[in-house]
Amino acid sequence: MTFAFDAYVTAALFDRAGRAVFALGDGTVRFTTGETIDAHPDGACLSACLPPTGEGVLTGGDDGRVVVSTPAGAQELARIPGRWIDVVAASAESKLLAFAAGRELHVRDAADPAFSRVFVHEKSIADVAFDPKGRRLAAATYGGIWLWYARIADQKPAILKWAGSHIAAAWSPDGKFLISAMQENQLHGWRVADEKNMRMGGYPSKVRSLAFMSKGNLLATSGANGAVCWPFAGATGPMGKQAAEIGYEESALVTRVAATPDKPWLAAGLDDGRVWAADVTGERLVHLKSEKGPPITALALSPDGRHVAWGDEDGGAGVAEVG
Repeated sequence: MTFAFDAYVTAALFDRAGRAVFALGDGTVRFTTGETIDAHPDGACLSACLPPTGEGVLTGGDDGRVVVSTPAGAQELARIPGRWIDVVAASAESKLLAFAAGRELHVRDAADPAFSRVFVHEKSIADVAFDPKGRRLAAATYGGIWLWYARIADQKPAILKWAGSHIAAAWSPDGKFLISAMQENQLHGWRVADEKNMRMGGYPSKVRSLAFMSKGNLLATSGANGAVCWPFAGATGPMGKQAAEIGYEESALVTRVAATPDKPWLAAGLDDGRVWAADVTGERLVHLKSEKGPPITALALSPDGRHVAWGDEDGGAGVAEVG
């Protein structure tokens, strides 16, 4: 099925009920079951993720609001007047949600409206990621990654330092590694236990999308002519190992990747509007959207690995079955 939303597609997600959900630049959240929720009536959806419950979608907007939307309607969870909420994250394990407003990292408890934590950074926060247990938060910023214990009010962060601007962060499913994408065309990684770091380069463009898959044994990324897959099996992760590239095409770049941690399926969206999925164990590649168009800006793989949802910068979107 395909859609024409006439607004930039900020995010595509599958919620716990298996519905595909799209967060749009016109401030609405669209469900494939037909509901349109006006999550940010005075602005745009800048960021989105699954809420701790897995039902519906959690969005941050340029109206300073954090909102959870389900087919029944929208509920405001937080408001920071005059600020843009361009980063949101949530943990099903700890029931916590986090969002960034400039240099501030805010943490809230979905089950306790009175709970609130604010952690201040030296520079603006570009991305936030919960560890697999939902207890620690990684904030990507200029100069490295700041690590916080999500529930502790007064603390000094552990700082994984590396010169440059860090724009995205991802924990490995076992919590042993933390990977960041940088403003330069490269990744940087750390083994969290001893802060041993690693440079992961060779990209022709900026990496904006990261996804662990195959029980955490592979990290797939955008930023190249195919989906770049780094090996993470073993205690040293990708240290001293080479990446593989899936679906290489000289005429296009991968803009988004999507996966689920326990499945071998990987989805990729390209800057020419095409979308494909691949089984990395059998090297099988399925073209889900073959016609070219605007660059893909949003991509999701359903938890069972059977469906892919995508959206582009002009508001085109779709959902297709894999194989």
